[in-house]
Amino acid sequence: MQIDRRTLLIGAGTMAVAATSAVAAPRERKPAVLVKNVRLFDGVSPKLVDSHLLAEGPLITRVSTSPIDPPSGCIVIDGRGQTLMPGLTDAHWHLALAANRPADLDAADDGLMFADMVAEAQRQLLRGFTTVRDCAGPTFGIKRAIDEGRIAGPRIYPSGAILSQTSGHGDHAAAYALSPTFAGTPSRFQQLGLELVVDGVPAVLAGARQQLRRGASQIKIAAGGGIVSDFDPIDSAQFTMEELSAAVEAAQAWGTYVMAHAYSSNSIRRCIEAGVACIEHGHLMDEATMALLGQKGVWLSTQAFSAGDQPVSPEMHAKGAPVNGAYEHLLRWAQKHGVRVAFGTDLVFQPDSPVENRMLTKFATVYSNAETLRIATSGNAALFAMSGARNPYRAAPLGVLKPGAWADFLLVKGNPLEAIDILANYEDNLLLICKNGEIHKNIVTA
Repeated sequence: MQIDRRTLLIGAGTMAVAATSAVAAPRERKPAVLVKNVRLFDGVSPKLVDSHLLAEGPLITRVSTSPIDPPSGCIVIDGRGQTLMPGLTDAHWHLALAANRPADLDAADDGLMFADMVAEAQRQLLRGFTTVRDCAGPTFGIKRAIDEGRIAGPRIYPSGAILSQTSGHGDHAAAYALSPTFAGTPSRFQQLGLELVVDGVPAVLAGARQQLRRGASQIKIAAGGGIVSDFDPIDSAQFTMEELSAAVEAAQAWGTYVMAHAYSSNSIRRCIEAGVACIEHGHLMDEATMALLGQKGVWLSTQAFSAGDQPVSPEMHAKGAPVNGAYEHLLRWAQKHGVRVAFGTDLVFQPDSPVENRMLTKFATVYSNAETLRIATSGNAALFAMSGARNPYRAAPLGVLKPGAWADFLLVKGNPLEAIDILANYEDNLLLICKNGEIHKNIVTA
């Protein structure tokens, strides 16, 4: 069945457009949702259990192997032996960059960027992703609109602007431009809130504190070279040790952590020494550095990149060539050395792309299907929870199906623990998408 991805599908066995009804008005209490006769993957156990699940309001209230009597007014969905699992999560997402193409970001009116972000948030929810960690971008307003029910989209753990040194991965000014440190004009990306150039300890502290003031749940820094940045070699190390430590100190003072963009062993080791809690990417590290991550308890949030996953220029493609395919040995080293791994995608400039779902299935070339699904549900949720008191969703557990957890779940046609590739065809195989106890898609036949 082909589904119009521009709409949200709701109702028990019927289809209706909900996008236009998501307005800023007092929200009525949604009816309870009972999903019966399913094989349940709870986000932790590798076994499916014949179960029934009841969600009342935004929380799961009962999970039982015995039938559950539906409360008055409850929506009842017969899963008919299909798989019920937690909503998927993406630990490295860029809503602004994924939703827009470069020309959109260059537009004179910022409204185009935000309009595209709203549309992409809705589409991402329909791909089955109910929670994301946004790793650089102006998502604070979008997050609030989603949380308040004005628009549909995944839960967002926002980072705000990535902190970068002059000439770093988060400095997209022209080569001849003066750095803001020298009173130069900020780049377009900096004006949009995607990045912030900060040189020296005082500027790093102020930059981190600015993101925290705006509502960041964690801080992101560019600690090494990147692919979609023009002037920094991918093997370069960025920021001084004092600057890296300053970002960590600012985050820890607010009870949260720093995540660092870094590919090379040198840049990763400097991050570990400074107290960074999570390394983003890491594809060019050696095994000894991976072992150090395991010894220090530092997370690795990485992406299963293959050639063609990112629509970049020939120059950037050449720059990133060593990254393509590196995830396989990276994940095997992580297994060997007990490193906690998070799943993310880091996709840019390709709105409404099915690549996000396909990248998850690539993790199963190293991990079992059950382990892959656990990483993309309860595993990522454990990383998100490291934001402590800055965790915007700390009132209940994420990524699991149990009483008291957030009611975010998917009814999947078939068994992804046996054939994880079925998640790539999300249009046909995600029969039901429920987030926060509210149905956003339902194509279960009556």
